[in-house]
Amino acid sequence: MTDFIKYVDGSGILLTKMALDDGCSKDALYKFIKNNYFQQVGHGVYAEPGLWEDEQYILSLRCPQAVFSHDEALYYHRLIDREPLQQTITIYTGYGTSRLVKDGIRVFTVKKELLELGKTITINSFGHNIPVYDLERTICDLVRSRSRFEIQDYQTALKTYISRKDKDLNKLMEYAKLFHVDSIIRGYMEVML
Repeated sequence: MTDFIKYVDGSGILLTKMALDDGCSKDALYKFIKNNYFQQVGHGVYAEPGLWEDEQYILSLRCPQAVFSHDEALYYHRLIDREPLQQTITIYTGYGTSRLVKDGIRVFTVKKELLELGKTITINSFGHNIPVYDLERTICDLVRSRSRFEIQDYQTALKTYISRKDKDLNKLMEYAKLFHVDSIIRGYMEVML
């Protein structure tokens, strides 16, 4: 039987796609998973027994094209102080999202050419690298989706962004033009600055 341990990453996660792409048989792979008590934590994603689940990392492995956005990005950039109740990602239009939505993940879509705009990598509380949008892209997403946010969170995020020393207003306006929210953001900035 193939040594499937080499497909288990340092955090105890096994991706079936890696093993199958490497030519392993499905029967042998699933026998290994069953015999070693791996638990399914996502489609094609299995965790060693007793592993403390890092849901964000697992989602980033399950859907590597996705970027954590909106509430998730606001929280990571400390623009809001409460953890999101629901995982939120952005993916390109046309990507099959039904399984993600069924699993309770909030999904936003954008044109494929805008998906990577502002994408950065951050380290989450489990020490894993996950993709998240930068400050300016997060503000653009906030304004674009303003009807989906509570007014208090919306205002707090904008005020906090304005008070930050690491903000980049030029980059913000560059992004805002691409998302057609430049006039709205310019109006907010004129009032708040």
